[in-house]
Amino acid sequence: MKDGSRVVVVRPPFSESWAFFVRKFDIPNASLEQLVTGDNAELPIQLLSYLMKGSRITSITGSQGSGKTTLLMAMVGHIYPTYTLRVQEMAFELHLRNIYSRRNILSFRETERVTGQEGLDVQKKTDGTVNILGEVASDGVASWMIQMSQIASLFTVFTHHAKTFKDLVFSLRNSLLKSGVFQNEYIAEQQVVQTINFDIHMKRDASGNRYIERITECIPKEETTLLFKEEGTNTLKQMLGQLLDLNTEHYRRLNDRSAFVSRNIVEYRDGVYVAGAPISPQNVEEMSEQMSPQDADLFRDFVSVHWRNNYEY
Repeated sequence: MKDGSRVVVVRPPFSESWAFFVRKFDIPNASLEQLVTGDNAELPIQLLSYLMKGSRITSITGSQGSGKTTLLMAMVGHIYPTYTLRVQEMAFELHLRNIYSRRNILSFRETERVTGQEGLDVQKKTDGTVNILGEVASDGVASWMIQMSQIASLFTVFTHHAKTFKDLVFSLRNSLLKSGVFQNEYIAEQQVVQTINFDIHMKRDASGNRYIERITECIPKEETTLLFKEEGTNTLKQMLGQLLDLNTEHYRRLNDRSAFVSRNIVEYRDGVYVAGAPISPQNVEEMSEQMSPQDADLFRDFVSVHWRNNYEY
């Protein structure tokens, strides 16, 4: 509709009766300050801003109606204006050109003749710096999102219906396997976790209040190759001890096939946003490199205030 609402109409025999659903989006008030409320709301608001300025590949997850699309609209405002944005949607819902009319933004949608996967392929030829996916809902779009995040754009922001971060990783991993991009589960999972930097999980309680339940950082595991130390002076007892250690490590890796560690950076506890685990030094460094010098200094002050004694500059 003209005001950006989404309308769905159903009729028999598909449904038992005629029905229509109108989904409203509060486009004029799509700002982080309006959307994120509660005690210490400045913490997640500032962090979301720095994630965009730091060019982090970010997912926004949550159930239907939890506020993922509206939050995505607001987060776009914190991407540097010099970046060109390319948007892929199933239906035009974000209306980013209406909100940010002075920016280089172009949206694409799926049609009967053009699939989401083909649309993403075309986007690579449109000089887009940032890719935004309204919803990763199909295996083809998921696999292309992973590939484009790695090689075709500076960073990507997308939404997904996953309930937990582990569900998000497994869902994207399975999409890579189904689409035939990978055949090995562990390698496919590695590709996913090396792509996603942060996950923002939205939630709506029984009273209808929407809030950010957690902001999670994804840290890929780095495992070294198992080596057997060859020294001419080793005794038989020492060699058997090394062999036992190698076997123990081998079986540990077989039983623990997870390719990532997830840490909650910010959590919503009893109506208050609190700082959790510190952001990894690697992400702090990479984010600072993508920011302007002034924003980089403010970001370092931000992490030093909320996660004291965890960083050295």
